[in-house]
Amino acid sequence: MNKDQCFQIGRIAKVHGLRGEVNVVLDVDYPEDYEGLEHLFIEQKGRLVPFFLEHFVIQPGDRALAKFEELDTIESVESLVGSEAYLPLTELTQLEDGQYYFHELVGFEVIDETLGLIGPIQIIYDLETQDLLGVIHQGKEVLIPIQDGIITKVDKAAKKVFCQLPDGLLDIYLED
Repeated sequence: MNKDQCFQIGRIAKVHGLRGEVNVVLDVDYPEDYEGLEHLFIEQKGRLVPFFLEHFVIQPGDRALAKFEELDTIESVESLVGSEAYLPLTELTQLEDGQYYFHELVGFEVIDETLGLIGPIQIIYDLETQDLLGVIHQGKEVLIPIQDGIITKVDKAAKKVFCQLPDGLLDIYLED
């Protein structure tokens, strides 16, 4: 399994208790959809390694309490703290029409209502304070906030993201 076939569900934050349980900080919109998972892929030295779960219980505050099979001590799970946790893309919950996952937008063309074609989305920056589209425009990376009012429509079939960019946003990136 590689990262291209997976999505990040969260990160192992800390050890919990004495019997090998860990707290997982979740980075998903609906944590309750993942209650009772049977396995996770944990990134170790750049590779995704499968770990089977005895339990995965959703906690308040976008967290989960996880217990891996055959890891029964603090020492056995300490090395996992800070590691990113993944699931296969096939385990994403189905979205309603008009909804999308950020990772699906990579490769889509961004089109501004006034300026026309801006360029292709290269990357999605999932930051704590704001999510951004990394778009290549005139050979430079332009960051576009993923916000209502800026992103006006996503056409998944046509692979296009329509937006209304704030005045001067592109100028910031094009100045030398």
